[in-house]
Amino acid sequence: MPINELRSITTFVNAAELGSLRRAAVALGITPQAASQALAQLELHLGVRLFHRTTRNISLTDDGRQFLEAVQPSLQGLHRALQIPRRAKDDIAGPLRIVGPRSSFRQVLWPVLEEFCRRHPGVQPDVQMDDRIGNWVEDRVDVGFRIGTAPAEGVIARQLFPLQLIPCATPAYLERHGMPASLEELANHRCSVFRSSSTGRAVPWHVKVDDSIVDFDVVPAFCTNDEALEMDGVLAGQIIAVLTGVSAADHIRSGRLVPLLTKHMSDHLGLHVYYGSRRSQPARVRAFIDLAVEMMKDNPAFVLGAKELAAAEAKGRKALAGRKPG
Repeated sequence: MPINELRSITTFVNAAELGSLRRAAVALGITPQAASQALAQLELHLGVRLFHRTTRNISLTDDGRQFLEAVQPSLQGLHRALQIPRRAKDDIAGPLRIVGPRSSFRQVLWPVLEEFCRRHPGVQPDVQMDDRIGNWVEDRVDVGFRIGTAPAEGVIARQLFPLQLIPCATPAYLERHGMPASLEELANHRCSVFRSSSTGRAVPWHVKVDDSIVDFDVVPAFCTNDEALEMDGVLAGQIIAVLTGVSAADHIRSGRLVPLLTKHMSDHLGLHVYYGSRRSQPARVRAFIDLAVEMMKDNPAFVLGAKELAAAEAKGRKALAGRKPG
């Protein structure tokens, strides 16, 4: 039904119930002229007169009474139906579709999900972890997370924290193989390379040289498309790998890992949360976004400060020097 017909019928029903076209206009928030025009359009469309009019009063004609009896229940049902999604929009309950990258992200997302489900047990999260960059609209996503640059146009994106890419090794590895002092010295070390699941290609290390981010190729002694397996190799003292701050921060702070070549550490990528217009979001989506920002934004658990990294590297170098024969 075209919206002008719906407005005309609504105006007619209000005028009949209130006994005044002017009072109907006030109830609908339109001018008396607009109400009169809407009623005239309806009468013209139906080909009958619905009201007897005088300068002060209106009263239903026989055709108007019959029409009111026919449309009033349907119009009331329509108004009740319109309230259902409006109420649902304000309820913090129902399905919540979330997408995020498989790499680096589970330990970031789970604390937020756990807290959100504790606060709002009526929400049913549907979480898809996938490094593939999908279509936000076609995939029916409520809230998405992405590592990299901001998502494509059509969605709102907010960076939560920079994703640090930190070369790391264990003290045991460094004791056996030494500590590289430059990028060129990596040629003498057992380096790990991450293989992209989407392209199948080995990904070069992204490093900072002066003020630029460059791709730096290393000869791989180990290659995998699984970040957890790569971390196992590093912690076992078998390889040097570029790890994200998300994965490495706790190990660096505990001394299990030593950051290397920290002046070349890259943080040009970031973790973004993205979503559609907040104006049309259900309350459960707005509440999850707000909690995600509260718990993730520049969280020090996932980001190491420059002084902290430099101190950890210096500590590792000093410990290694102390083990060498005098």
